[in-house]
Amino acid sequence: MNADVAADQPTPDDFETARARHDVLAAEVEKHRQLYNRDDAPIISDAEYDALMRELMGLEDAFPVLRTQDSPTQAVGGDVSELFAAVQHAEPLLSLDNAFSDEELSSWAERITEEVPDAAYLCELKIDGLAVNLTYENGVLIRGATRGDGRTGEDITPNVRTIADVPHRLTASGEFPVPEFLEVRGEVYMSAQSFEKLNADRMAENERISALNEQRAKEGKRQQKLLPMYANPRNAAAGSLRQKDSAETAKRSLSMTVYGVGARRGFEPDRQSEGYAALKSWGLPTSTHWKVVETLDEVRAYIGEYHERRHSVVHEIDGVVIKIDSIAAQRRLGSTTRAPRWAIAFKYPPEEVTTRLRDILVSVGRTGRATPYAVLEPVRVAGSEVEFATLHNQDVVKAKGVLIGDRVVVRKAGDVIPEVVGPVEGARTGDEREFVMPAECPECGTALRPMSEGDIDLRCPNARSCPAQLRERLAYLTGRSCLDIDGLGYVACTALTQPLEPKTPPVGDEGDLFDLTMDKLLPIKVVVRDPDTGLPKHTDDGEPKVVSFFANDRGEPKENAIKLLANVEKAKQQQLWRLINGLSIRHVGPVAARALAVEFGDLDAIFAAEEERLAAVDGVGPTIAAAVRQWYEVDWHREIIEKWRAAGVVFQEEPAEGVAKNLAGVTVVITGTLEGWTRDGAADAVRVRGGKVSGSVSKKTSFVVVGESPGSKYEKAVKLGVPILGTEGFAELLENGAEAARAKAEPVPE
Repeated sequence: MNADVAADQPTPDDFETARARHDVLAAEVEKHRQLYNRDDAPIISDAEYDALMRELMGLEDAFPVLRTQDSPTQAVGGDVSELFAAVQHAEPLLSLDNAFSDEELSSWAERITEEVPDAAYLCELKIDGLAVNLTYENGVLIRGATRGDGRTGEDITPNVRTIADVPHRLTASGEFPVPEFLEVRGEVYMSAQSFEKLNADRMAENERISALNEQRAKEGKRQQKLLPMYANPRNAAAGSLRQKDSAETAKRSLSMTVYGVGARRGFEPDRQSEGYAALKSWGLPTSTHWKVVETLDEVRAYIGEYHERRHSVVHEIDGVVIKIDSIAAQRRLGSTTRAPRWAIAFKYPPEEVTTRLRDILVSVGRTGRATPYAVLEPVRVAGSEVEFATLHNQDVVKAKGVLIGDRVVVRKAGDVIPEVVGPVEGARTGDEREFVMPAECPECGTALRPMSEGDIDLRCPNARSCPAQLRERLAYLTGRSCLDIDGLGYVACTALTQPLEPKTPPVGDEGDLFDLTMDKLLPIKVVVRDPDTGLPKHTDDGEPKVVSFFANDRGEPKENAIKLLANVEKAKQQQLWRLINGLSIRHVGPVAARALAVEFGDLDAIFAAEEERLAAVDGVGPTIAAAVRQWYEVDWHREIIEKWRAAGVVFQEEPAEGVAKNLAGVTVVITGTLEGWTRDGAADAVRVRGGKVSGSVSKKTSFVVVGESPGSKYEKAVKLGVPILGTEGFAELLENGAEAARAKAEPVPE
């Protein structure tokens, strides 16, 4: 035998190793398959399950003898629960094969086009819900069933009947007569909004139970168990649909979207898309997002579009399903034991994973708020590695029922800060422990307390001297939404407020920012801190990571020091609203800061105004007005203002010359990337002309300005009939006002 060929053949040792790993994997996958499909109690994320399944399939590809009929790779769904009666599907309800990369998608398409050249593709969103089969006889709903194992499902008819989207009787259509018999396949889901409300209600109830349990503990009474939090909308929908009492299901705000048909008599469409048209005509809830395309490049464009817009639809999606549109071609391609060959699911990177909660620590923010956060075993989610996640406050920790050592569900949607959703209770070992909120500030030792009656959050009252608060306030002041000082990032702010050397920091409060000199910068050495948590970073040897931040090895200024001082000088001329926003006045954010700047045009005038005068400003109100007055009444706050004045910081808003106030009474929403404008620049252009900029679309919105890659605001504008402006229309609005802009508004799509 050729030596090169022989070297490529698996040895008996290779096979034995593969078989041993296959046995372990098969048992693991089977356990998780049943937990997910039958029990609605998964203890790992979809992404982790997919990884196990892919490894199992890889072993079976390498050693086909391992691919037996009882392998999980050949199964569909899970076993049928004993809670409901078992029912047979007239036609098997199969699963889908997955693609996780463009290469895998291309490989599937190549196999398809070899047998079916020039096939059109139907693309639709992959809803993350529970697969359900509806059976109609002569247009009457006779049964609703879960997927089960693909052939036998659970009879959940009473619960399905509570879903408002599901018609109990199909409506006859002239073009598509109601068939004699029809199986309709679809996905039952809970909208993101309904899911958030369900968990919020449970969290509120858990807070009540926790308070009651504290009293019960004092009295030596048995404590009531907290309600489990749902990890995601899919689990919430599945749990709701499997309630024994259909009245409970009816309370859960479930919805359904249908995506195909199974067995049928009296209905034989030529194309999948034709089938969707028929289903819609009969009153069934079909998707509005599907699209038939001719090329794989168009499929890729659809996948890319909804990857960017995956949060613009009402339900959770975890990918895109691609099907061959021709029914004849579908039959020619056929199916495996578990999935059709004519369809595939392209899966997006996961936004939700499970990992170990190593610890719960507390950070202190710029307003003194003490926030528990999760220290996690590092895990990749939504395209980035996550090691920390927010837990909001001590009551939320308790209400979510998470324990240190738990396996927890972590969610990160796009750029949103990672959040611990809840524990995976089924994975507990008994070694977990409860989190106890510290009584003192972790950075300055001051006793934590609520700052007002009824305040849930604990805060450090040492606002002036707490190093954490100063560091965070300076980072906020110099950040993008305030002074926007390039070169003064989080590490630089740490260097200025908490240097290892010299002993006296060059910035003792915000007032010192504009007095920085090169002589003050060069001696600074600092312990590098993590921007998410404020915790010190360490070297490989376990020592704190120390750097000379502004000087090189010869003691000369680094470029960052020169750049920093130049940008600090430039920031003395920054817009007034940014200066106000940077003061970290409680309740005062960019919107209120802009309103105050526009109304008064002078920082001194704002602080000289009576509380009633401040409250009368549109966008301010009594709470913010009181906060502004309270802030200025503090001695060291006024000292900051005086230090800035002495340094030459400009406190007056320069009036915009030659700009007409032609947008009074006009409310504009801006979405997408607008050519020639930054988002802030476009918003300021509206405000300087007397208009308002809102973050949400309503019937009161005058115009929605749409750039490239708009989000859900565009769709809502279309739905409400709000005039839509592109780049030219926006220019017309700024130049000539609302009436002229309406002539440039885009036609609202049907």
